[in-house]
Amino acid sequence: MWATDKTGSRLRIRVTPAAEQAVRQGHPWVYGDKVREQNRPGDTGELAVIYDRSDRFLALGLYDKESAIRLRVLHTGRPVTVDEAWWHAKLQATLAGRTGVFSPDTTGFRLINGENDGWPALILDQYGDTLVLKIYAALWLPHLKTLEGLIRTHLQPRAIVLRLSRNLINHAMKAWQLEEGFLGEPGEDTVHFQENGLTFEAEVRFGQKTGFFLDQRENRQRVEALAAGHEVLNAFSFSGGFSLYAARGGARSVTDLDISPHALDSAKRNFALNAADAGIAAVRHESQQADAFAWLHDAAAAGGPRFGLVITDPPSLAKREAERAGGVEAYHHLARNALQLLRPGGTLLAASCSAHVSADEFRQAVERAAFQILGRDWQTLWTAGHAPDHPVSFREGEYLKAMAVQRR
Repeated sequence: MWATDKTGSRLRIRVTPAAEQAVRQGHPWVYGDKVREQNRPGDTGELAVIYDRSDRFLALGLYDKESAIRLRVLHTGRPVTVDEAWWHAKLQATLAGRTGVFSPDTTGFRLINGENDGWPALILDQYGDTLVLKIYAALWLPHLKTLEGLIRTHLQPRAIVLRLSRNLINHAMKAWQLEEGFLGEPGEDTVHFQENGLTFEAEVRFGQKTGFFLDQRENRQRVEALAAGHEVLNAFSFSGGFSLYAARGGARSVTDLDISPHALDSAKRNFALNAADAGIAAVRHESQQADAFAWLHDAAAAGGPRFGLVITDPPSLAKREAERAGGVEAYHHLARNALQLLRPGGTLLAASCSAHVSADEFRQAVERAAFQILGRDWQTLWTAGHAPDHPVSFREGEYLKAMAVQRR
């Protein structure tokens, strides 16, 4: 899997002093313009070694000749022999970090979180006995069979689904004759899994991301604790995860608001999956198909309706650095509209998945909205970041923010 070229020569790279320092401090990416020299051209997926200015081993990683991120780091520190045993030990160590994190009534979680777990551009999510492997860079494509073998050996899933980032789909087919879908024996396109005792469906083959948004698990639990006795609005509701927790938490009613009829239908199915819970079955569950931004703006301008709990969890509002300022303002205006729909004593849960908007920028945008709409009659109940199965080890890997603001 990690062989040298035909001459037996390992790909050797030297980088700029700034890049050398960044790698030494744990940053997992080396950009192409930071490569000062290499002993020969490299192939995508090849193992490359970085040497420092004193010709000492610095790191090793996977090379990608066509990407702006030329090398993604796998290991720093002392030299190691990268063989089959090394990869097995690496996966065992990663999986050990998930041991005991969740209760037995949770069967949906992230097993590998990309660079943050030392597996650059690779995600592995579990939904019951089905695993979803999502690849974000071409450097893994030559090694797919080896990856599959590692996963089957250590996890023994019933089915493995391969998902590719959009920019890889055509390349994977042309260069490797690879398509998204099941690796080996096929399974179900939609599977059921448990999260804190609730049952959800995950569209593992065709759904967004890997089929469900596992990263909001802890924030959904926080919503459950806030929902008792309230009318709840779940804006950008997707498949109703927050709504179902609110219903179990004793909400009087829950309204899902989403532009996608497919998402709203998925939420209805998730409620049906949990209908045996008398408390959930008793909650009035409604759906509103509309653009959530426009609906919230119009509802705020009209002076209602009023809710005891409003959740705003939009898609990323700043997908690139050039959109950062606009994203901050979008979060501000979204919070302004949502806060106007709160009853006295009500709470806004605002969330952001925009990596280019920092936690401080997001918090300040929401707090500025609170001062403008509520004056001093509000308080921040809590702020939150990443879930324990979504660890963060470098700045660019930090994307999830959430905060709860309560109207007095």
